[in-house]
Amino acid sequence: MSLTQIWTGSDHYLCDAELAQAFHMARVLGMPLLIEGEPGTGKTELPIQFAESNGLPLFIYPVGSKSTVEQFVAKFDHVKYLRDSQVEVLNAQRSEKGLEPLKTGGRSTEQLDDYVNMAPGAQAFSHPNSVLLIDEIDKAPREFPNDLLFALSHRKFILPESGRVVEVSEAEMPAIVITSNREQELPTAFKGRCIYHYISFPEPEMMRQILAKHFPQTDKELVDKCISLFYQLRKLGLERAPSTRELLNWLKYLRHYPQAEALLKVEEREGMGVLVKTQADMRKVEKALKGNSYV
Repeated sequence: MSLTQIWTGSDHYLCDAELAQAFHMARVLGMPLLIEGEPGTGKTELPIQFAESNGLPLFIYPVGSKSTVEQFVAKFDHVKYLRDSQVEVLNAQRSEKGLEPLKTGGRSTEQLDDYVNMAPGAQAFSHPNSVLLIDEIDKAPREFPNDLLFALSHRKFILPESGRVVEVSEAEMPAIVITSNREQELPTAFKGRCIYHYISFPEPEMMRQILAKHFPQTDKELVDKCISLFYQLRKLGLERAPSTRELLNWLKYLRHYPQAEALLKVEEREGMGVLVKTQADMRKVEKALKGNSYV
């Protein structure tokens, strides 16, 4: 239950009131926070910024299409165990001949824990009040979230082969954030173990505050023009609407130029490849903006 006072963000992250409340509730109850929303709305940054601003250990597991609970929790190094077993046999023979034993790095085949490689899940549970990010769980095979149910319900993992239990109390539970872009629906039982929050796309005024967090000294006119064009693009019904992350990248690029030149680049729509990501969308944008002043 890492730092259960309400956290409203950092110098580089704006956490709105509803998200702050959901994150607070998850930490108080020792439950994971499941965040859904459009890509680029800050889902991943929440635990990263929280850990950084509070000086907490951060463990990250990026989920992929072949993710397994073993990869998330811990893996037993069978190759190293077999090699050390062979070394022990050789050492017994060397001892009979009065030779120095071969080294195994301090490991012993009688201590199976010596061969368990802790992954982010077990590492986080071994560090009370740490932060754990399970990123883009919707990419995983369906059995992955189902296999996490036991650990989330009982706050413990059982390490492979050694059988050692890594568990944590409710009071010392890591702050767990699980993100999803909704590429597939998650199991109902899994959602039941989480606090849920959907990050709505920021309104223009909120977007101004987000940009101010990242670029506090930026000229107001440039910010206004970027935001105006950005939201016009989002209204065009593109296959992939530009996200907050892409707006930040565009403004970061423009800030490399003097104010007058940066404003001109916005007027000329320079850098649309930062905001628009498909050929069909680019054509739609060019057609919509041709002869129109959106900024």
